[in-house]
Amino acid sequence: MNTPETIIRRVSDIVDQRMSDQQAGHGTDHVRRVHRTACEIQTQVGGDRLIVELAALLHDIGDAKFHDGIERSAEFSREILGDLGVEQPTIDHVAHIVDNLSFRKHETAEELSTEGKIVQDADRLDALGAIGIVRTIEYGATVGQPFHIAGNDPSVLDGPKTGAGHFYQKLFRLREMLHTEPARQIAKDRERFMKTFLDQFLSEMAD
Repeated sequence: MNTPETIIRRVSDIVDQRMSDQQAGHGTDHVRRVHRTACEIQTQVGGDRLIVELAALLHDIGDAKFHDGIERSAEFSREILGDLGVEQPTIDHVAHIVDNLSFRKHETAEELSTEGKIVQDADRLDALGAIGIVRTIEYGATVGQPFHIAGNDPSVLDGPKTGAGHFYQKLFRLREMLHTEPARQIAKDRERFMKTFLDQFLSEMAD
């Protein structure tokens, strides 16, 4: 019999195997952080722990960036959970969460459950703070995007695409989009750190 603990462990192993070659801030290290943060938020706000853990582990399993621009996380989640004999209502719930989680779908996404909001908050928090800075730089290096262009004001939203500009275009907008109070408190501290870093960086660049 598959206990919740066994299912979570097996899903974690499958995610590690399938995502072992994914980088640009969306690899297994990202998944582990989102899983840990989601669990921490769940202990404070409630919700179904199994749903939260499964959705956190599977939320990037079919990320469009690694599948020719096609988002396949819901599809792969159904496949993995079905093979493990997970009950259909749980599969449907997890698939709905991972299919409506990403920032790029926020204007068209369907309403998330409490569990979905927890996982979405955990995912968005991983784009903030020290990790968020590193992920931004790593992604820029992967796609050939500069972190900063001399003479450019990164706070101008329609300016050239840069890592520093990404802070203003997306990252500094995330806190107001969070659902849970624990996540908002974490985001406040991380956002403050990022602004301190960016101020220092731009100050040094001006010298």
